[in-house]
Parts: sequence; structure tokens; C-alpha cells
Amino acid sequence: MCTMGNNCDSKYGKSLDDILSIKSSFISSNDELVKEREMQADILKSQKKRETCKICGSVLPSEHLFFTRDIPYFECSKCGHINSGYDDTEDFAAKLYIEQPYGSTYHEASRETYETRLKNIYTPKAEFMVETLKKEGLECEDIHLLDDGAGSGYFVEAASRLGCDAKGIEVSSTQVRFGNEMSGKENLTAVSGAEATQFVKDTKCNVISFIGVLEHITNLKDVIDAVRENENIKYVYCSVPMFSFSVIFEDVFRGCFNRQLGGGHTHLYTDSSLAYMADMMGFEKCASWKFGSDMMDLYRMLSVELEKNGNKGLNGVLHDKFLPLLNDMQLLVDKSEFASEIHMVLKRKDS
Repeated sequence: MCTMGNNCDSKYGKSLDDILSIKSSFISSNDELVKEREMQADILKSQKKRETCKICGSVLPSEHLFFTRDIPYFECSKCGHINSGYDDTEDFAAKLYIEQPYGSTYHEASRETYETRLKNIYTPKAEFMVETLKKEGLECEDIHLLDDGAGSGYFVEAASRLGCDAKGIEVSSTQVRFGNEMSGKENLTAVSGAEATQFVKDTKCNVISFIGVLEHITNLKDVIDAVRENENIKYVYCSVPMFSFSVIFEDVFRGCFNRQLGGGHTHLYTDSSLAYMADMMGFEKCASWKFGSDMMDLYRMLSVELEKNGNKGLNGVLHDKFLPLLNDMQLLVDKSEFASEIHMVLKRKDS
């Protein structure tokens, strides 16, 4: 269910059918997830005020663009990035990712669920990267990949199965152990945050990936500088959360789990801030794939609210009538350039 625009480097849409069952816990565990988000929001609000843009470092405007869940968000007047009014400090990261069981929502407990997530979510991403780099003249055996923030190693394993030389680094030793156990390899290495930046500086890999990672990095400027200065890195593959319709839905349905703007997502990308960041790295867009979960978010929020209201019958109608429309509706959103996620392959300008 993917379509290509007139420009061959722009791709839109991906079937939501593959993630319906995986994301079903967002509905069944809504109240628990909301409480977790409220706790995480309180941690963020206890941090110092953010005065400069996370991407370009410009002083943020005095007036916020919007205000949700007691947190103001500012649109940078220079690069267009969306910044929360509070800083994601090292203290914030420690409390969120170390002291709290971050990642429990996504942790897989069995071989079957591991393989399902690998096949439905990560293999298409690895295939997109490989297909893009083949157009650049790189075969799989030419791709030496370092996945920064590898989590449980899904993307590393997906790339490896396609024939790439892939390794990953991750701050969670629990996820590293789990990922290596599932893959039967030792492709993942546990590192500290500081060590991760050093890995980027020192890597000999020609491709580096950040899959849902850049938005969580506290020292983002240091990582951007490390990528720019390491000339071994010719390509960057990244996926990031975008300022999108999901943000609006989350503010309307405040009793529902805020997946897009909450937890570790203290800032969101826009097309202009992505372009600015790529230029800071010394890279330019090689290919992009936009596919969001905005309509999935709207569906689950409506479902949660109907259930809370005791309208199980209407919830059944919603399930029968709305779900078949999800893919077509999301594709329209993706093409509108206001979807919740983007995947990009960036190319070094002098490559």
C-alpha cells in the first residue's frame, strides 16, 4: 500500500494492518499508560526551563505555539522545530530511562512476538534503507551499519538478515541481553550515553542509523557534530516523530495515552527542522518515506472514549466501519506532509 511520488526519492504510506494487534495494548492498557505519562510529565516539569532550540540553538520565542497537559511548546522562529518549555536534561533522561522501566511497553517475551515485530515493523525499514543505498551503488555486502540506540536489536537483525554487516549500541543492558539472546549473535553492545557519542566519533562504518532515537538524545548537538566530523559516515538513516495531526488528537482526548508528544518526546521535528539538522551534519536528503499512525491514534482514542462512556455497541460500529478506512485515510494524511513519522536516508554532501 505504498505509493511513490513524481520524485523517486519520496515514498508515502504503509499498511497499518501489520501493527493493529501490536498496538492493541495502547487501548487495553490506556489508563495505566496515561498514569505513566503523567508521572513522566511531572519529571519533565521539574527540569529547568528550555531557553534555546534543541536543533539550532536559537533563543526560543517568548510566546508559545500551543499549551497541552500543563506544558508549553514553542516553534523555533529560525528552524521551525517544536520545543517543549522544559529541558530534557541528563537528570530527566536518568529518571525516565534508568530509574523507570522505560521500554516495557515494547518488550517482547517470546520468540513468536519477537519475530512478528521484526517482520512487520523493522524488516520493511531495513528493506527501504537497502533499496535506497542500492540506487547509490552499494550492495548489501558494502553496507557497514552502526545502529545507535539499537534497543533490542530489531533493526540490526533485520539488516543482518538482508546481508548487511550490522552492529548496534544501546544504553539498556537489559535490552542488549534480550536482543543478543533472540538473534543468537553478539551484535549489540551496552554503552553509556557518553560512550555512545564516542562510538559515533570513532566508527569505521559507512552507514549510521538512528531509529526513533534522535528525539531522546540529551546531547543532540554533540552527536550531530560527531556525525559531521566522522568522514567514514557517508549515509545516515533516521526516523523521528513529527509535529502532526496526532498531536492535535492527543490534546483533544486528554484521557488517552499520548504516544506522540509525551514521555521522552520533549520536542518534535518538522520538515524545516529536519532539513536544518541535515545541513548541520553536512548531509542532504537522499530518500524519504512518510507513513504515520495518526488515524490509528484517532481510532484508539475514539474507542477508549466510547468504552469509558459505556457505549460498547457504538464501539463495535466504529470497529466495523472505521477500521476498513484506516489505510486510505492515513495515506491521505501521509501525502499531506503532516503525518506522525518520517524515515529518511541522508547522504553526505561531498559523497
